Amino acid sequence: MWSVLWAAVRSKAPYVTFPVAFVVGLVGYHLEWFLRGDPTPTAEEEKSISEQREDRKLQEIAGKDLTKVVSLKDKLEFAPRAVLNRNRPEKS
Repeated sequence: MWSVLWAAVRSKAPYVTFPVAFVVGLVGYHLEWFLRGDPTPTAEEEKSISEQREDRKLQEIAGKDLTKVVSLKDKLEFAPRAVLNRNRPEKS
């Protein structure tokens, strides 16, 4: 008799465990929400990632004088360095 009972329990286990797990998860979710409360979003959380990036870039360039740039004549290299400098002559 016990073997028949255990066979029935094994075959019906997914039908029993899913609703139990669902109820436990639902109760846990609402209990956590109740204990933590509803957090008020800050100004940083309301902005999207792209807006935060733009604000950061604006803050970085706020103190710089953008009219002063290095001329191309003063730069030593115009192109990126080749792999292992094989194709570039040595500079004197």
